[in-house]
Amino acid sequence: MARRLHFRICCEKLLVRELEKIYQTLYSHYDDLKWWPAASIFEVIVGAILTQNTAWTNVEKAMERFEGNLSPSRILNLPIDELQEIIRPAGFYRQKSQYLKAVTEWFMGYDGDIDLIKNYSLQDIRAELLKVRGVGNETADSILLYAFDLPSFVVDAYTMRLFRRYPIDAGKTYLEVKTFCEEALPRDAKVYNHFHALIVHNGKEHCKKKMACSGCPLEEFCQKLP
Repeated sequence: MARRLHFRICCEKLLVRELEKIYQTLYSHYDDLKWWPAASIFEVIVGAILTQNTAWTNVEKAMERFEGNLSPSRILNLPIDELQEIIRPAGFYRQKSQYLKAVTEWFMGYDGDIDLIKNYSLQDIRAELLKVRGVGNETADSILLYAFDLPSFVVDAYTMRLFRRYPIDAGKTYLEVKTFCEEALPRDAKVYNHFHALIVHNGKEHCKKKMACSGCPLEEFCQKLP
């Protein structure tokens, strides 16, 4: 039993070192990146809904159609058909219009006051968000990290693809990978933001569905698994 426990601890330490190697290699190559382009906290929340199952370029097209007038009151007061037409470029616009209204109602339940929201623990806020229609793990963590600046690691398709190809056995499910990263990295929203930004950027440049390995900073370590 002691030998098995020692082996498991050694394996976990190796995985943590591999994760650190990925972080340091990407950082050395890309320097200080940050992800989630948005002008306000509420724009981050809206973007977290709109980006579901679509590329960020489509989200940008939808955001532009608000013509600079994007606020909780407007989302709540817009007739559903008008909201659907505005966000049409983001795809799944019928569902997302309902999700936007639901998450906006939740946000305004706190009067849109971030300090009031942060009076509660991260776990409690996350649990509340997951009860909101249309909010799953990735969306909840995106809102927590990028809108509220709370240390909740975001796992997305880029993260899962990178870990699979590298490979690094961080887990098979969203929560397993999230837990591994949060335990391995310093519990700091800036670190999570930075690491996720590096993963996203490298995923767009190189670690795509169809691999573009030439010039990838991780190429010498990566096993290029499908």
